[in-house]
Amino acid sequence: MKITRYTEYALRVLVYLGLYGERLCSVAEIAERYGISRSHLTKVVNMLGHLGVIETLRGRGGGLRLARKPALIPLGEVVRHTEGGMDLPDCVTCPIRSSCRLPGVLGEATEAFLSVFDRYTVADVIRQGGELRRLFG
Repeated sequence: MKITRYTEYALRVLVYLGLYGERLCSVAEIAERYGISRSHLTKVVNMLGHLGVIETLRGRGGGLRLARKPALIPLGEVVRHTEGGMDLPDCVTCPIRSSCRLPGVLGEATEAFLSVFDRYTVADVIRQGGELRRLFG
């Protein structure tokens, strides 16, 4: 299984904001630290705001921060939202669909993949916070 770059960026934003607690961070700052596109990151941040995991404050002195404590943001919630359900193959026109067990196997594999993300929160990922902040410079 594989996650999209969109999901990867969403998780990176959460890690970054989790490291800096209540301090407001900007999209430009995060994009620069990770070396990724600011415009793409803006779309990710907008989605995270709608999901309710980050707070976006507009205007002078505005910025971003986590809307919940890191321990209350399960990675599985974010991955499920950003990946849009991780659709299985469309078996409607397949000639063997009535007897094929492949959709069940794929569904089980997808749930196993997502269950790993469900076991972790942003807090788990940032446990070595001091070391991670040092790496950001």
